[in-house]
Amino acid sequence: MNKLRPFRFGILGPSGGATRQSWHDRARAIEDAGYSSVLFSDHPMFNTAPIACMVTVAEATSKLKIGSAMFGNDFRHPVVLAQEAAMIDLLSDGRLELGLGTGWYKEDYAMSGIPLDPPSVRVSRLEEAIHVIKGYFTGEPFDFSGRYYNVRGLKGQPSPFQKPHPSIVIGGGSRRILSFAGREADIVSINIRTTRDGWLDFTSLSTEATEQKVAWVREAAGERFAALELNLLAQTPIITDHPRQAAQDLLKGWELPADDASIERCLQSTPLLIGSVDHVVEKLQMCREQLGISYITVFEPMEQFIPVVKRLAGT
Repeated sequence: MNKLRPFRFGILGPSGGATRQSWHDRARAIEDAGYSSVLFSDHPMFNTAPIACMVTVAEATSKLKIGSAMFGNDFRHPVVLAQEAAMIDLLSDGRLELGLGTGWYKEDYAMSGIPLDPPSVRVSRLEEAIHVIKGYFTGEPFDFSGRYYNVRGLKGQPSPFQKPHPSIVIGGGSRRILSFAGREADIVSINIRTTRDGWLDFTSLSTEATEQKVAWVREAAGERFAALELNLLAQTPIITDHPRQAAQDLLKGWELPADDASIERCLQSTPLLIGSVDHVVEKLQMCREQLGISYITVFEPMEQFIPVVKRLAGT
């Protein structure tokens, strides 16, 4: 089991508004509320422009980490992404968390005209890409010859602020990607599993599925498991005194069965944080004790989750 790390919390997808000042105001409010990081998804369909957003947030804050959840590997060549990441890390005085994933959402691929290859191909391509990115970060001349990428004489410039490189975050819900994360990442994000055709497998949100995912990471990481930080992407946390009704509404919104058994599974699910502040605090403490997960990412709006952050951040 990992040594119990202090809790920290991230916000995914902050709503910055339409002006530079509104983005700065929101970023400062998130930092003041006690969150550790602001993360941006990488979906061309949603027009989030994660690189520009990260730089803007870093400019407005002094401690808040900035990151991607996750950069879709299929949308950028790894050499180009590594150079951008190094400069962001440099300009933010070492606050970048570099999240890397395969890309998965079918509408992103349809809109951009990029083929959605089978998962096995996308994961293989990501594995090569991360080796290229790490090679860039060494700053030494680097060659790589693979099936998808071939690099000759690459010498990464600029160099990142963090040494040997920014924290690399790899996340997912399948055995192969989580095993790779266990071997290569600094932070492993336990996520919902995606489907072959570019959607989400909601059955992978169960408590049993989450335990299995952590077990895959532990098995692959071996001795380095104790050094990993484990992150949980919490799906739509709901602070409420009426958890059963909230769970029922959530299931209906996802167009899933909302009978008594389904509601109970929803309430027991590790990634679904539904209930009072006391209940959610207790659930996260148990999650850290049993699974070693200490870094929790929630979606905007941030306000309803602040009481949990105030109770647990840094403890």
